[in-house]
Amino acid sequence: MSDCCSPKGYRWIFSERSARADAKRYRRKGLDSTSRRIVDFLKEQGVEGRTVLEVGGGIGAIQIELLKAGASRAVSVELTPTYEDVAADLLRENGLADRVERTVMDFAETAGRVSSADIVILNRVICCYPDMPRLTGAAADHARQLLVMSFPRRTWWLRMGLGMGNAILLLLRREFHIFLHPPTKIISTSRQHGLEQVLDEQGVMWTIAALKRVA
Repeated sequence: MSDCCSPKGYRWIFSERSARADAKRYRRKGLDSTSRRIVDFLKEQGVEGRTVLEVGGGIGAIQIELLKAGASRAVSVELTPTYEDVAADLLRENGLADRVERTVMDFAETAGRVSSADIVILNRVICCYPDMPRLTGAAADHARQLLVMSFPRRTWWLRMGLGMGNAILLLLRREFHIFLHPPTKIISTSRQHGLEQVLDEQGVMWTIAALKRVA
């Protein structure tokens, strides 16, 4: 992990307070639009009996929805411990505590400690990590069938907005940076690990891409 993004910086951005707010919003309204698009796509592909690995899944809402839809088990890998208590509460509320394994670690650095899964998900995670090839490559290697990712569109107005946001974070010395990694490089990195793209869905801010393991 680079100096721009320290554990302290991640904990400030992805805090216990933000975890509670995310859980409150999920309980009231369900999934946000990007997460809902990911879940709907995976349901179309069929999730019955499949295993799920989500890196940076926060409170675990996508995992909960996929397990309800028939997925067998899920593993959640989170970079900070700030989401763990809230995520555990949600799992208990939904009767799914025994079907999800949660762990806190830097997945890109220690991916060998995690087993592969049928479905691997990186939802709004790549833009928060400096070493895109390492993170994306590790996720691709762990996907037995599908890798689903969401990342910001590379538009001029997003470049400008994120640039301003990063300048403010630098002034505040928050030790966090938002990355606008080139989408073509994200996809090409995944392809280098034996995957072929099957979905390229453009939203207002977020692109959802899915890649399938080549037989």
